[in-house]
Amino acid sequence: MNARFPRQVRVRARAEFDRAFQQGRRTASPLFSLHFVAGPPPARLGLAVSRKVDPHAVGRNRIKRVLRDAFRRLRPQLAAGDYVVVARKAAADSENKALREGFMSLLQRAGTLPQAGMDGTIPPAAPAAPSSHPASDDRSDGSSLPA
Repeated sequence: MNARFPRQVRVRARAEFDRAFQQGRRTASPLFSLHFVAGPPPARLGLAVSRKVDPHAVGRNRIKRVLRDAFRRLRPQLAAGDYVVVARKAAADSENKALREGFMSLLQRAGTLPQAGMDGTIPPAAPAAPSSHPASDDRSDGSSLPA
């Protein structure tokens, strides 16, 4: 797997961010807000982590680093378009694992990432056991309703 995050998979220009905010479909969670605009491949990521989220640059950079890594790993499965993630205050206090899981669940809720287990690997349900009640009842009045 290519571990790089090249320029062509980044939302960089202000106009691209504005388009995502104005035309994008918004999905939110306590950690993030996601604005998604369908578009041509490849899937691209834009991040907005303000000083209101964490006043320290090291904290903001950690959030961005975790989100970039998660996006890089999920990119082959994602729908084509622009993904702009806006971090919320709760993200600063969350561990890296919680940030990754929150990002993945947000992508699933937005409908851009398939749900886990949707690839057909779950075994089918067991067939229903035959009922111990007969299908029809021999009643004197000729009706076939169960007792």
